[in-house]
Amino acid sequence: MEINSKLGRILMVEDDPKDVELSLTALEEFNLANEVFVARDGDQALDYLYCLGKYRTRSGEKLAVGLLDLKPTKVGGLDVLKQLKSDEKVRMIPVVLLTPSKEEQDMVASYKLGVNAYVVKPVDFHEFCECNQRVGRLLGRDQRAAPGKRAEVKIVGK
Repeated sequence: MEINSKLGRILMVEDDPKDVELSLTALEEFNLANEVFVARDGDQALDYLYCLGKYRTRSGEKLAVGLLDLKPTKVGGLDVLKQLKSDEKVRMIPVVLLTPSKEEQDMVASYKLGVNAYVVKPVDFHEFCECNQRVGRLLGRDQRAAPGKRAEVKIVGK
């Protein structure tokens, strides 16, 4: 299955390999046709976003959405969110914070910084898949593969 390169990529910032695998499975189940770039920490996400370091030759294609873990290693999710929402060039990229934190202070801080959605990751596998499929719905119907065709999520970086 060919991925539609005209669709924006999904930037997923997640340091837990199990959560990455579950999220990708759920997005694939929802039949999204977007490529997914997986950053293992906030530093890598910012380098990718701004075409720095090993990503300096990246073409800078648009992102459809950013999926952030609240507390990845190195640069935290709130710091990445703050950088995204304070930069005129990338401020309009929708950002969803996916986190196990039910702390009200984390949620309030996220919304103050401009997050588009704050989603608490459920522990149950089926709930986790449903949660990620809801995130897929944020991308809209035009991001899905053609009817009758199965999309495969393509990971473009780790």
